[in-house]
Amino acid sequence: MIKKILVVVLAFVAMMSNAQEGTSSPYSFYGIGIQKFKGTVENRSMGGLSIISDSIHLNLQNPASFGELKLTTYTVGASNSVFKISDQTQSSSGDVASLDYLAVGIPAGKFGFGFGVIPITSVGYQLNDLRDDGSESRFTGTGGLNKVFLSAGAKVNKNLSVGLDFNYNFGNIENKAVLRRPDIQFDTREITSSNLSSFSLSLGIVYKRMITDKLELSASVVSTPSFGLTAESTRELATIVIGTNGAEGVVERQETELEDRDIDLPAEVKFGSGIGKPKNWFVGAEYTYMDSGDDTNALFIQDNVESKSASKFRMGGYYIPNYNSLTSYFSRVVYRAGFRYEETGLNINGTSIDEFGISFGVGLPVGRLFSNANLGFEFGQRGTTDIGLVKEEFFNFSISLSLNDQWFRKIKFN
Repeated sequence: MIKKILVVVLAFVAMMSNAQEGTSSPYSFYGIGIQKFKGTVENRSMGGLSIISDSIHLNLQNPASFGELKLTTYTVGASNSVFKISDQTQSSSGDVASLDYLAVGIPAGKFGFGFGVIPITSVGYQLNDLRDDGSESRFTGTGGLNKVFLSAGAKVNKNLSVGLDFNYNFGNIENKAVLRRPDIQFDTREITSSNLSSFSLSLGIVYKRMITDKLELSASVVSTPSFGLTAESTRELATIVIGTNGAEGVVERQETELEDRDIDLPAEVKFGSGIGKPKNWFVGAEYTYMDSGDDTNALFIQDNVESKSASKFRMGGYYIPNYNSLTSYFSRVVYRAGFRYEETGLNINGTSIDEFGISFGVGLPVGRLFSNANLGFEFGQRGTTDIGLVKEEFFNFSISLSLNDQWFRKIKFN
């Protein structure tokens, strides 16, 4: 069984390495791309909360949650985003699909372990700059950063769990720029390809305590220290001819290796708290702070762009009418909702690029041992049309499977 799971994980890693594009945002032009949500569909449907942990679901945002698992859990998620991008004069629309995560959690008494793969950032943009003299610059980018993680959690006592994530971060980002000028026969193309890699850690704590006979208080803290990301880059300069069908014919090509760079990615800490009746309802809020980091060695540096400290606020919860109902299927369905507001830390021409979203979803019981299929929906917006920028409006549909199994059983003899 473990060998089969490892084969699936490695196949998933290979797929993400070769098809990492999970966004079509012009703002992914900056830095190493747009930050991806690093959690499950269940979390995302509640505004992205990382507070909630239980014995049958994986919480990929807090490693301490693995200490609470009682059943072996497999989870896989995917999403499709329909978007509209507009400025003050025009708009365009499209959609993009992506694989979001694959993970396995294994309980072992008071301990729990997990491993899997999940994207961290995504790059996917197409920008055109047409000047009055007839010249045109085209910019495209693809790729992103992913992580393979190994997590361990331990239940210290009935109230407290602690955990650790050990991550290997990897990916490739390719940026292409094409310059066309009407009075010159050939066009110019520049392609920069960067292979990214690093190791990182995350520490997590989950605290739960019954404050009345029916109400439980939950709190969580997750800290991710700053880590250095190594970028090994090559650059190709080429003279090309662009055909009527858009195909690029190379006339002359020259490739050079660039000096390796170490990019300091920002530290992050998030803490949240909530209250609820176990297996019935929960409501909570969470705050995340991310420092500005050091982008002086970033892949691309623009004079009008700054990386500042970022913050995120999330609020959400769930409701289960009757989790062990034998007569009503819909009484066992989990109903989720939430919202979020984020300052991304990206500042262009003195304007902060902010983002917000409203989400809801359902968890549908399937099979035995509390397995479920989860559907999530989110409406959101990023950016603004002020000072020549663009606004993105998006609708995300997410789906995941959370499957449970019992690997280790105590054999009893009469």
